Amino acid sequence: MAVESTGTNIGYPLLEWVLPDSEGHPTRVKQDGSLATLIAFVCNHCPYVQHIESAFGEMVARYSEQGLRTLAVVSNDLVEYPDDGVEGMKAQIDRAGWEFPYLLDSDQSFALELGAVCTPDFFLFDRDFALAYRGAFDGSSPKNGTPVTGELLEDAIMLTLRGAPVALPHRPAMGCGIKWLSGNEPEAQ
Repeated sequence: MAVESTGTNIGYPLLEWVLPDSEGHPTRVKQDGSLATLIAFVCNHCPYVQHIESAFGEMVARYSEQGLRTLAVVSNDLVEYPDDGVEGMKAQIDRAGWEFPYLLDSDQSFALELGAVCTPDFFLFDRDFALAYRGAFDGSSPKNGTPVTGELLEDAIMLTLRGAPVALPHRPAMGCGIKWLSGNEPEAQ
C-alpha cells in the first residue's frame, strides 16, 4: 500500500549524523562546502524507487558540480527485507548508475529524526542545513502513466542552490512505507 509523506517542517535543522555507506565506511551527513544537501530515503526492492532511480541519479549528477551533495539512505528492517541490505544497495548503485554515497540507517534513528515515512522520500537542505524542501520527485508513479521528469525536485534544487525559498505547498512524496523495526513505528499524525 502506498504511503504519502506528511508535513514539511521547513527550516528544520539537519543535525550531525554519521552513518556507514555500502562499503562500511562511516560517512558524515553534514559536510560544509555544499550549497545544498539532498537526502533521499530509498531502498532496493521498492517499485516506486525503481520507477525513478535512473532519472534521479542522472538529475543529481547534473547538479553536483553546482554545489549539490546527494546522499541516499536505506532505513528498512533488514531482517524482514534482506534484499535492501548491503548487497542490494550495491546492486541498486550499479543498476541505477548512482555516483553518490548510499548510507545504511540500520536502527532507523535517522529516519525517525527526520520523519521519513516512505521510499522515496526527499529532504533538501540549504547551505545552512535548514530544510528547504520535503516532497515528491514529480507526479509520476509506477502505474499512473505520468512521465518521469523529476520536475518538482529539480525546481526545488535549482531554487535552493540559488539561495531562494521553495514555495509551499510541496507535493507529498509517495511510495512504499518504510519497513519499521518492531517498536519503531511512528505515531499516526
